[in-house]
Amino acid sequence: MKRRLPAEWEEQDGVLIAWPHESTDWHPHLDLVEPVFAEIVARISRFETAVVVAPDPERVRRQVVQASAVPENVRIYRVDTNDTWARDFGPITIKSKGNTVLLDFGFNGWGLKFAANLDNQATQLLHEGGAFGPVSRRTVGLILEGGSIESDGRGTILTTAACLLERNRNPHLSRGEIQARLKELLGAERFLWLEHGYLAGDDTDSHVDTLARFCPDDTIAYVRCDDPNDEHHEALAAMERELREFRTDCGAPYRLIPLPWPSPSFDDEGARLPATYANFLVINGAVLVPTYRDRNDAAALKAVGEAFPGRQIIGIDCLPLILQHGSLHCVTMQLPRGALDQGKTAS
Repeated sequence: MKRRLPAEWEEQDGVLIAWPHESTDWHPHLDLVEPVFAEIVARISRFETAVVVAPDPERVRRQVVQASAVPENVRIYRVDTNDTWARDFGPITIKSKGNTVLLDFGFNGWGLKFAANLDNQATQLLHEGGAFGPVSRRTVGLILEGGSIESDGRGTILTTAACLLERNRNPHLSRGEIQARLKELLGAERFLWLEHGYLAGDDTDSHVDTLARFCPDDTIAYVRCDDPNDEHHEALAAMERELREFRTDCGAPYRLIPLPWPSPSFDDEGARLPATYANFLVINGAVLVPTYRDRNDAAALKAVGEAFPGRQIIGIDCLPLILQHGSLHCVTMQLPRGALDQGKTAS
């Protein structure tokens, strides 16, 4: 395969995170959410490098040190952002003919819902600042968010029709044309399209990383709602039926691991928030799993452990994160082996 999008569980150099600040929608909740980001950075730093972008690096450094981060594994860059969803504006890193390439796709605030002018420049500014060393960056004239695709590392892409075919992203392209472009850019050979599944309160038009995730050994972990009175029950049951029909590149059914359904969470106005255990992050030697102070947290950690035997399964309280309609995977973007300048030290 000349070009390949690595699976998330392959070796990584680090993880990109954008820090919340007063100019983001996190402004009224900074006291709640900054400790969550600090814990995420601290946990990552015990296994690999955490690359943090923030307008105030010293504020970040104080908090990650207080959270017991490994200082030499935290690099902070002064970069301003509109928001904190690095999964969707960070680089999508591929391997091409033995080289590492950063694909810098366009990000338009999930179909023009929110301002994204600063977020859209973050990868370029990091590259110009030397974060990636000699690794090349390619600007791509296509709107694509990292949370909208899952790769098994062998040429199969799992995605949702609701997101990739949404009219404000790439309205000039048909499903077939989008597939052709992603085959060229990512080295994709097969596409598994989910036509069903959603989360109330989700601004992303059903990002796949909130619903179903590729795991090693032809496994898919997915959210399942067993409550027939829940508004999600019908759509997620339909999604489960689709997953059962999917086949691997060898023609076998996938091993499916259902993730439990957390109890409903609501904001102060009574709107439902998109809590999901599928929004976990795989790093070297561990999986960071969002928890929500819910009775199903322990079952979720156990299920993710079944999908990733041999790795530490670490729960992180992400209840504050869903106040802005995302979770742990949404605020992080893995950087595969070869993506970072290994000569760099923490700034």
